[in-house]
Amino acid sequence: MFNLQNLLRKNIKELIPYSSARDEFKGEASVYLDANENSYGSPLNESFNRYPDPLQFKVKKRLSEIKGVPPQNIFLGNGSDEAIDILFRAFCNPGSDNVITVPPTYGMYEVSANINDVEVRKIKLKTDFQPNMEGIAEAIDEHTKIIFICSPNNPTGNSINRDDIETILANFNGLVVIDEAYINYSRQKTFIQELTEYSNLVVLQTLSKAWGLAGLRIGMAFASEEIIEIFNKVKPPYNINEASQALALQALQNVEQVNNWIKETVAEREKLKLELNTLESVLTIYPSDANFILVKTIQPKEIYQFMVNKGIIVRDRSKVELCEGCLRITIGTPHENELLIEAFKNFEELNKI
Repeated sequence: MFNLQNLLRKNIKELIPYSSARDEFKGEASVYLDANENSYGSPLNESFNRYPDPLQFKVKKRLSEIKGVPPQNIFLGNGSDEAIDILFRAFCNPGSDNVITVPPTYGMYEVSANINDVEVRKIKLKTDFQPNMEGIAEAIDEHTKIIFICSPNNPTGNSINRDDIETILANFNGLVVIDEAYINYSRQKTFIQELTEYSNLVVLQTLSKAWGLAGLRIGMAFASEEIIEIFNKVKPPYNINEASQALALQALQNVEQVNNWIKETVAEREKLKLELNTLESVLTIYPSDANFILVKTIQPKEIYQFMVNKGIIVRDRSKVELCEGCLRITIGTPHENELLIEAFKNFEELNKI
């Protein structure tokens, strides 16, 4: 039986969070003399002399309208990486607890675990990039606090079988974190609509990919109100700055434009796959539900360096287990994709492939 309080670290249960001036007074006033701000203003913008909303209510309200999730079920972090780090700091006792990952997958789960001195139990994906369910079940013990699943997965691009994820959610008494950074490009539906069904579910999303706001560093976590309260208890008081909140709110008014970008990216993804399939240097293009494709080539290092010399940067994933020989290629604009194909053809001509 899932019990959130049994998962929490003792020091977090007892933690009295920092109470900022903006936590203690909520509302509007004409004179603010409570937060030791510069009352004269800012050289940049009049609003920047004031501390931002610590709980980002306006942004969450707009996200609630878009996602169909109440604001109290949303956490905003400095990228999804902040949410990942808080999960370790709130739920995993250093030196004794463990988490499970299913590599190849997003590398920050392991990095954050290592920073927090938490054991990572890696249960490698099968050759079809789907989870080894028996291996996961065998790896779980009384100290396993979190299972991380990236879907669509990075760097493989595929979605993880939904039935397998639901099986894990139903049978694991710890937290199950579904990282949906690339969900906007997927044919699979998001898990955020399942929050009321699974009290141990945490869904991560981001404004960095489909929304084109990577430079603002705004990640999202969706979970039960009880879990979100823990995120807010542990986070720094003003983790999302005023400029990022204002720009995010502005961007979130442009749903139609973002949806058009998503459609074009998916169309370009399929077009790029067809063109790459005609090349002799390309061995396999793996199925993708993301804004990138994983491509197995005959000479990954040589092709990568050739692309660099042409001013085209892809990601060499050939040293990653199960991704041997592979390059990860982000879907660019139509013109950028044409340049990529042209560079591949030039490589083949020069190397007589």
